[in-house]
Amino acid sequence: MGAAADVDKLEQHVNKYGDVSRETLRRLMVYVDLLLKWQKAQNLIAPSTIPEIWTRHVIDSLQTTWVMPDARVWVDIGSGGGFPGIVSAIVLADVAGAHVHLIESSQKKAAFLRAALRETGSKGTVHCGRIETVADGWDLGRVDGVSARALASLPELLALSRPFTSEGAVSVFHKGQDFQREVDEASHAWSFDLVEKKSVIDPMSRMLVLSNVSARPE
Repeated sequence: MGAAADVDKLEQHVNKYGDVSRETLRRLMVYVDLLLKWQKAQNLIAPSTIPEIWTRHVIDSLQTTWVMPDARVWVDIGSGGGFPGIVSAIVLADVAGAHVHLIESSQKKAAFLRAALRETGSKGTVHCGRIETVADGWDLGRVDGVSARALASLPELLALSRPFTSEGAVSVFHKGQDFQREVDEASHAWSFDLVEKKSVIDPMSRMLVLSNVSARPE
């Protein structure tokens, strides 16, 4: 389904997977249109995935807030083109106290993310810098959830998100069919409580929800 689909057809498509308000859908359409315009100048998503952008990227990203509906303050690490960070910000745009922090090292992608927040009227802050640098110097208050999609292996993600999870944040990571191998590998160095939720777009993939994360003694 393309970005020009009218909101009625889009609502019918998206709501096969989960509930989304019409205002959220309108904001998502603005975001997708903007992304496709910027895509011509910089590679925000893989070109081969453009025909499936709504299912492959948007609906997949909606799962972040679907699995943690009560979280209000998010940190999205390695935000890239905004999946899932911008999508989460759009979902939470009208929620009191909600805010999404997006960490992205590329200045060009950070500029796009700022434009996406502005054009969709969503609440968020873009931090342009390395994840380690931004996270280790964090002084912006509590974080409920940490998200990442197509960024790194699970052991790497647990290390990158440690400054937030050590303060009680819960991590939500999108993982593909090889998720069990990554979980097993991560468990050698990390202790955590894990809830696996099947992806709504791919039953072989998982949304990994990790809490009580701590490094195992060496």
